[in-house]
Amino acid sequence: MPSSQPLRFASIDVLRAITMLLMIFVNDLWTLTNIPGWLEHTPAEADDMGLADTVFPAFLFIVGMSIPLGITHRKQEGDSNKAIFIHIIQRSIALLVMGLFLVNGEYINEAATGMQREIWNIVCCTAFILLWNRWPKKMNRFFTISLKIIGIATLLTLVFIYRGGEASGVNRFSTYWWGILGLIGWAYLITALVYLFAGSNLLLPIVTWLLFLFLCCASHAGWIKMDWVRTLLSPFGDGAMPAFTMGGVVTTLIVVRYRQRDRFVTGALVLLVIAAILFLSGLYLRDYWGISKIRATPAWVLICSAITIGIFVPLWWLIDQRRKAGWFNIIRPAGTNTLLCYLLPYFAYGLAGLTGWYLPAVLLTGNVGLFKSFAFAMLIVLLAGLLGKWGLRLKL
Repeated sequence: MPSSQPLRFASIDVLRAITMLLMIFVNDLWTLTNIPGWLEHTPAEADDMGLADTVFPAFLFIVGMSIPLGITHRKQEGDSNKAIFIHIIQRSIALLVMGLFLVNGEYINEAATGMQREIWNIVCCTAFILLWNRWPKKMNRFFTISLKIIGIATLLTLVFIYRGGEASGVNRFSTYWWGILGLIGWAYLITALVYLFAGSNLLLPIVTWLLFLFLCCASHAGWIKMDWVRTLLSPFGDGAMPAFTMGGVVTTLIVVRYRQRDRFVTGALVLLVIAAILFLSGLYLRDYWGISKIRATPAWVLICSAITIGIFVPLWWLIDQRRKAGWFNIIRPAGTNTLLCYLLPYFAYGLAGLTGWYLPAVLLTGNVGLFKSFAFAMLIVLLAGLLGKWGLRLKL
């Protein structure tokens, strides 16, 4: 990607904002009753998916779309490949750490730990903010370093006191699974390293994308017999997770290539053709392994990738061609302060659980409940925007 290329596509920021808003919305659906099943996650054994099953893959895809622009920006700032490599490792570790702490909170034994789950989540997220917030440069450096040290000390203390599992078999802090943020961290790590090595060369990302898709198919077909290989692939969803992020990289490289030539229509058609191929391939493979987010089937990967590209193309036209980014200013913090948006609901749910304050049942059912969840998502986004103005901006 040449240095003259603009560093951001506003359409990617808007797509990220819409996706994060939807993520907060669908993650709040557990509080509701009597709502349409197509909005929720489907069970592992089902050959189906709901709206909630499309949001996380869309976010992974967008993570991939941002990688070429982010690495190009760092190179334009004068960073060497070594410095960028270190930055990629640091970001990945941060995501893995946050994912593990939040997952351990799901399995916490409150009595053995001496801490309620709600307090665990609030303390964890507070430590994340202390450690990874981009504090204003005008703040005293000693003070900001002290905040980071407090964050690290807090997390280490939590690891020491943590006890999880049932009373019959209490466990220490462990990798039950990597959590949403951890899965993003693993996918980001391998995808960013591939792009750093490939540069603006489109061929290697395409080949790697196809390789991840093949690994996903091979895993579900039972072709991967060696346990150590399956263990190695498990954090990557047997290839499914980096297939999303690498697909995002390829999409951005295509967009950049046609934007440089001022050929939006051709670029949009290319992306729509790719989306159609992915969608039809997903329908075909559904007959073999079904479509399931929990099982990370190839059909789920292909169809969700197609949906994300299909939504991005009109946004690319509306935002970057027609210059209508202002239409989405109200949700802009979800696209620019995204990690804070993701963490804020943990504070909300934690405080509600600790205080025993809950909404009446009439506000938690049917269409009224759906409006409540959407309003909650909007409030979280607006709060993230306000906190961002006050200096809370999580940037890994």
